[in-house]
This record gives sequence, structure tokens and C-alpha cells, in this order.
Amino acid sequence: MCGIAKLQVKRERGRPKQPNEENADGSQASKKKRNFNSLDDALNSFNHMVQSRRLPPIHHFNKVFASIAKMKHYSVAISLIRRLDFLDFSRDVGKSDIYTFNIAINCFCNLKKVNFGFSLFGKIMKLGYEPNIWTFNALIRGLCIDGKLALAVRFFDEIVKKGLQPDLITYGTMINGLCKTGETRTAILLLKDMEQVGSCQPDIVQYNTIIDSLCKDKKVNEAFKIFSDMTEKGIMPDVVTYNSLIHGLCNLGQWKEVKRLLREMVSRNISLDAHTFNILVDKFCKQGMVTEAEEVLELMIQRGVEPDVFTFNALMNGYCLHGKIEVGRRVLELMIQRGMEADVITYSVLINGYCLLGQVDEAMRVLESMIQRGVEPNVVTYRALMNGYCLLGKVDGARRVLELMIQRGVEPDVVTYNSLMNGYCLHGKVDEARRVLDLMACQGCQPNVFSYNILINGYSKSKRIEEALSCFRDIYQKGFIPDKITYNTLMGGLCHVGKPLDALVFVDEMKAHGLAPDLVTYSTLLHGLCKSQHIDEALALFKMIECSGLRTKIVLHNTLIDGLCKAGKVDSANEVFLSLPAKGLQPNIYSYTIVIHGFCKEGRLKEATELFKKIEENGCVPNNYTYNVMLQGFLENNETAKGIELLQVMVDGGFSAVGCKKNLLANLLSDDRLDHSLKELELVISTVAYMISFSFSAALVSSKALSVLRLAFSFLSFCRPLDHMMHKFLESPLCCAKMKLNVLHPQFSTLNPPLTPQ
Repeated sequence: MCGIAKLQVKRERGRPKQPNEENADGSQASKKKRNFNSLDDALNSFNHMVQSRRLPPIHHFNKVFASIAKMKHYSVAISLIRRLDFLDFSRDVGKSDIYTFNIAINCFCNLKKVNFGFSLFGKIMKLGYEPNIWTFNALIRGLCIDGKLALAVRFFDEIVKKGLQPDLITYGTMINGLCKTGETRTAILLLKDMEQVGSCQPDIVQYNTIIDSLCKDKKVNEAFKIFSDMTEKGIMPDVVTYNSLIHGLCNLGQWKEVKRLLREMVSRNISLDAHTFNILVDKFCKQGMVTEAEEVLELMIQRGVEPDVFTFNALMNGYCLHGKIEVGRRVLELMIQRGMEADVITYSVLINGYCLLGQVDEAMRVLESMIQRGVEPNVVTYRALMNGYCLLGKVDGARRVLELMIQRGVEPDVVTYNSLMNGYCLHGKVDEARRVLDLMACQGCQPNVFSYNILINGYSKSKRIEEALSCFRDIYQKGFIPDKITYNTLMGGLCHVGKPLDALVFVDEMKAHGLAPDLVTYSTLLHGLCKSQHIDEALALFKMIECSGLRTKIVLHNTLIDGLCKAGKVDSANEVFLSLPAKGLQPNIYSYTIVIHGFCKEGRLKEATELFKKIEENGCVPNNYTYNVMLQGFLENNETAKGIELLQVMVDGGFSAVGCKKNLLANLLSDDRLDHSLKELELVISTVAYMISFSFSAALVSSKALSVLRLAFSFLSFCRPLDHMMHKFLESPLCCAKMKLNVLHPQFSTLNPPLTPQ
């Protein structure tokens, strides 16, 4: 039962029953109703009546059966009814009444044995009893519980056609069933039908059910519209209504609206309950707003609302998700001090926190501790441990956790097996992952399409494309339907091994199976086609993308621009680049860099330089790669002076020339056009500093450049202290062995005596 449903039940239980009100089975409530505090109490009463000389009237027994059913001991209630031969199917029932049947039908339906309930319904009709609305409500609820919503709707329609008027419980059951199966639209239509019929007007429960469903579907605006309709009809919201809306707003991160609703609750004199505070604590923690969660907890205590296990679990989760594991541990200690019993969720949260930090040994100690305290780990607990081992690359450790899990009688689910398979694939052990898939079958766990997606991804990354294709075919043979992830992964694998044309074929297959290719699909294919130089096919695909109605992103255009440039079609690439603003797309630094690189490769430095100057004008900032592309363009096209000028800009901006080739940077020192100005000297030294990282041979440096270097070091050592890079250069074996510069400043007295450069 969800938190909202619990609140509704609590409210209903707290409401005083009217004098002539009916019980849940449709029987009249007695003014002196016998209350049973336990199952034993009810059983003793039953045995006492059975042993009486004269059996009491049937409604006395019905009270016992109804009480046992309310305690959710449905099988016991049915057993007692059969014991009195009230429901002996071998002969006519003579002692039972319609209320007895209603109790039995309700019990069968709660046990998800709705077929037995309908068998009793047939027996009722055969014996001439008149079923009442409580009979139909129990059967409709049973169909909803069993997930047979279509049958429930059909049965509901038949009831209405036969002239039986549904009541609030009938409509409420149908609306709840529709919302739980994602048919909220139909539930809203049924709500409006209630309003139009007039004989049974909806109350707060029906509205709350629909508002809660819309909020869970993140359709908060529609939920507020229902909220407005409700208040306009004079139905005042309660704490359950506000909790649903607050939960929906928290999921969307609309904190201002959350505060507004909280103020509105106060103005309406609606007290925040534990569920309200728990929603806030949970959502704040999941958003990393742990300080705000602590403030909510403090307010909760001030308002006299007792924090429960859920509150502390949510707070622990917040600390653990953000690496504050020791604080999370103290929360556990605080729970124990307050006399609370830590549950499996509490320990699972702590174990997950340790695993996220890579402390799986500590997580295992928590596992041992919880078992010693009598708290049995569940599938989520073990899965957290397995993920922890996988994150550390210790997949065999994850396998041992799986084996421990099975030994302790906890049945791994498909998600658990998938986690282990994914761990193996991430570390290149695809064959081990395949063995896990086989183990699933042996353990009676049915794989799903995600299981095969993991394997296909593993095979694709290992370039074992034939096995990936075989795995894809297995999906159909096992009766599954591939999803977009399946196709995208397989197409990515084909592109990875240089077979983008084979991958392209799967686009039509996707469409044939009702799956619309998305931007991931097209990006994968376009990248594969461009990388393999299938430019015509790439252009055709790009036109298909634009015609598909998908809103393309800059990354997709950058892929095409890069492919065209590498294929030597720089003008075509430039056309795509220039068309971006008309499509509502802003070129990013990668767009500029790709086109600049294309121009430089073709020796079109003028166009490259003009485009480079436009980068900052258009709101972008050049990065290290952009500068290096431009610098390399200058050097490759013998524009040394411009290269030196750009290099100085790079030095001032903190960028490095790591992308340039060694011989290109060496050309800066072999250029005899260098003069002796201070600015030139600083530029030359900066250039030499970059050369150090490449361990150049000094033979590449001209004698004139070396003379400039000697003068530069002598002059600049008097002007300003030399930086770390200069010291590194002067003290390098390369400098000492090949150059032995004669530096006059005393700070270099440790250098070897000067030698004439060779």
C-alpha cells in the first residue's frame, strides 16, 4: 500500500460510523459491535458460537468472518466459512446469506483468486440470491488487483447497463485501477461521468487518486487543473492532496512552488504530516541539498511530528550519495538510540554508500552486522555489493556475492544478473558475461531484452561483430522484441568495425518494427559513414535526418562538417557551417576549429585567419586545440612570423603548443629573420621552453639563433628573474652538452664554463 493510500485508509478508519451505516460486506452495523483485538480473539469467539447448543444467527458469524478479513487473514476466513459448510459446493447452501458470500468473494479477490470469486458469484445467481453493490465492488476490485483492467471495465459497463447504480466505492475502485495501470485519461473521463450522472458525486478520494497519478506521471500542470476544478466545486483539499502536488513539484525541482504550497497549507489550517516531511527530506537529499533536508527534519521535530524509519533512511541516503558515509553511519546510531529498528533499507543504503566510495570490505562488514541483528538482506542489498565490486573491476568478487545470495535463499532477479553481465562486459570479459546469461536460464530466471543489449554491447566493443549479430538474432528466437537501444548498439558495433553501410540497413528494419530512429541512431550512423569516407551516403543520411522532423543538434552538424573536411570537401563543409544560424543553431568552438583546420590543410590561411578572428566576436572562446590548429597552419605554410606572434598570445593565455610537430617548432629557431629586440628575445626563449618538452636536438638550431639565445639569457637575467621553465631549460642535459651558454648573471654561476656553439 502506497503512502497516500495509507493516509486515506487512516482517515477513513478515524471517521465515526453512522448509526445505520453498512459494514464492508454490506451488512448492517450493530449498535453493540464486538471488537476483536487479535486473530486468536476472533477464533475463540467463533469456536464459542460453534460449540453453543443452538447456533447463533448468521450475522453473528459474519461479524467474525469480516473481522478476520479486515486483519488480512483471508485464507483463515475462507476456511472457517467452509468449516460450517456454508460454502460446500457439493450441495445447496442453506444457512449462508448474501453477506457471507460477499465476505468470501472479497477474501478470494484479495488472494488474487478472482476466478474463485466469480465462481461464487455464479453460485449466488444459481441459488436465487440477489447480489448487491458490495458483491460487484469486490469483484471489480479483484479484477483490478489481478491486473485484468479490461475485464473490470467490461464488468462495470454490464452493471450499469443492467440498471444497478455504482456507488462511490465502485467509481473509486475503477479510478484507482485505471490510474495504477497508466490509464489516467480514462480515469478523468470516468470522474467527469460521475459529475454528469449526478446521483453519485465524486469526493476528495477520487480527486486525490487522479491528482496523485498525474503528479507521478510528471503532469503537474494537469494535476493543478484538476485541483482547481475540485476547489471550484466546493471540495476542499486535504493533506493527501497537497502531499501529491508537493511530491510532483519536488520531482520537477520547482522549489518555489513547493514553498508556495506549504504556505497555502498553513493558511488553510492543514497540518503537515510525517508523509509531507518525508517527501521533502527525501527529495532534498536526492538533489544533494542535505542542509535543507536537515532543516526540514529540525522543523519536523519542532512541530511535534515524530520522524520515522523512512525519514532517517532518506537522510542517510542523502549523506551516502554525496560521500558523507560517516555522517550516514551516525544517523544509523541515532536511530538505534531513539529505539527505532533499522530495516533492510537502512542497511542497504549504508552498504551502497560504502560501495560508491570503493570501500567494499566495509560494506561486507555492514552486511555481516545486519545478518547478526536478524535483518535479512534482500536483492537490493546484494545488488549494491555486486555493483561495488564491479566498479572496482573485481567482477569475480561480484560473482561470489551472487553465489552467497543464492546460498542464503534470496532469488536473484533479472536486474541482478544484468548488473553482473554488465560488469564483465565493461572489463572486456564478454565470454564470462555469456556464461552468466546461461546461468540465468539454469536458475529459472528469464532474461530480458536488456540482458541481450548488454551482450551485444560487449561483443561490439570487442569487435566481435558476428557474435553480436548472432545475439541479436537470439532476441527474436526467444520471443523478445528489440528496442532502440538494441538497434543503436548493434549499429554502433558495425560502424566500429568499419561497416557503416551494413548498419544503415537496420534503419528500415527499425521502422518496420514501429521504432522511430532517434538522434542517437543518426549520430552513430553519420559518424560511422564519415569516418569510413562514405561521404555521399553521409550527405543523403543528413538530408533524411532533416526531413524526419527531428530537432538536430550542433554535434550532428559538426560530425558532417568534420567528415567533409577530411574528405577534402572544405567548401561544402563551410556551406554547412554557414547554414547553422539559419537553422537556429549557434556554432560552438569545435565547429570553428574543424573548419579552420580544413582551411589550413588546403593552405587557405587568409580564410582560416578571418574565421579565427570571428570566434570571439561571435561569443566563443578559442581553446588549446584551436590555437594549436592555427599555429600548425602558420608553421606548415612557412608563416613563421605569424606563428611566433600567435605563440606569444598562447603563452600569455596559458596555452601550450603540445599539438604541433617537433620540426615545425624547430623552424622557429632556424629562421634567420629574427632580430635582437627584447620582444623577439622573449618570444624566442618562450619557443625554446616549449621545445624542451620534445627533447629536440640542438643541431636543428641555427648558429645565429643560438647567439640570440645567449644574448637573450644574459640580457633578460638582468631585467627580471627567469621563470621555472627557463631554469629547466638552462639546467637540461641538452643545453649543457650542446650549448653551454655564457650567462653573466651570478645566479647561473653553477653552470659549466661557456663553449662556442657548434
